[in-house]
Amino acid sequence: MPKRNIILLGLVSLINDISSKIILPLLPLYVKQIGGGGLAIGLISGLGDSVASILKILSGYFSDKLGKRKPFVYLGYLVASVGKFLLAFAKSWPQVLVLRMLERIGKGLRSAPRDALIAASTKLSNRGEGFGIHRAMDSGGAVIGALLAFLLYWFLGLSFTKIFLIAGCIAFAAILPLHFVKEQPFQKHHDIKLDLKLSTLSTPLKLFILIATLFALGNFSYMFFVLKSQSYFANRWMIAAPILLYVVYNTSYTLLAIPVGKLSDRIGRKKVLLVGYTLFSVVCLGFIYAHSLGIFFLLFLLFGVNYAFVNATERAYVSDLADSDTRGTALGTYHMFNSIAALPAGLIAGLLWDMAPEFSFVYGAGIALTVVLIFLSVWRTLPDY
Repeated sequence: MPKRNIILLGLVSLINDISSKIILPLLPLYVKQIGGGGLAIGLISGLGDSVASILKILSGYFSDKLGKRKPFVYLGYLVASVGKFLLAFAKSWPQVLVLRMLERIGKGLRSAPRDALIAASTKLSNRGEGFGIHRAMDSGGAVIGALLAFLLYWFLGLSFTKIFLIAGCIAFAAILPLHFVKEQPFQKHHDIKLDLKLSTLSTPLKLFILIATLFALGNFSYMFFVLKSQSYFANRWMIAAPILLYVVYNTSYTLLAIPVGKLSDRIGRKKVLLVGYTLFSVVCLGFIYAHSLGIFFLLFLLFGVNYAFVNATERAYVSDLADSDTRGTALGTYHMFNSIAALPAGLIAGLLWDMAPEFSFVYGAGIALTVVLIFLSVWRTLPDY
């Protein structure tokens, strides 16, 4: 049953990400087309996550309190599907901003309870692998979705609006496999209190959430990477090339998600995270000087490797550091602080982009290197698993 749950939750994410990744490689290009600049893209990429951030800890907290995870996961995917479907009718970047916020609210509702379901379906010895399987299926959907976006644009010649409408319809299909997911029973916690203070967490968990949040402050949206690549192409390739590079990014992540998850089970989460944080700084520095298709290909490849080393491993490490019966609240706290950081990350990157695109990547590299130094300074305080 536990392995079945991982596959089913992965299937939900796969279908949902097919829908999302039809939209996402096109979204910054569409925003630019309808008059949005760097600041608009920063708002769209960051504000939705920040507005929805409180829902991540609330949904985790109430799923612990009620002893139920699935209802929050259902509602989250449904709300996100509505937001994506309505995006096809957006005609200005403020409308895109509102609908992107709605989609992120859905993600806020589902993230912590879903991750708690995954954690409950694994053992400590294979938790990294479990999260890796889920993230691999999620990113597999991303590859399929980005390829579909290319096919719909290049071969069928569909407009952004029609492509977004197709993606919105696919999103609703993601809800169906959730019906077959079985919750692992756990004790309800009617007496737990919601406290958003980091001081209530254990010292190792508190330290790690602060480190992850600082990294999120510099880990700005993929949209800026896509826009950077677009400026070096012309004609139809101004749309097609960034989509294909986005496919490269998701493919490298998909292929590495499970092996990296297993690696974190064997050598420890900390070593894997240290590599991931360092690699992000390398990618950002590379984008400062990138000027050819070959270099962009390599950088998007490394961008996916970085995501494989960081994304699932952070979640697995938070799950390791938290008590099993309050894991939803701990994961919600982690997601919340990361999401709060998304707004200043997007705004800072957007403002720097409007000054000069290279400044955004200098900022990202600087934050990542700072995280590496802090991580090393508290290395012995953080337990390994």
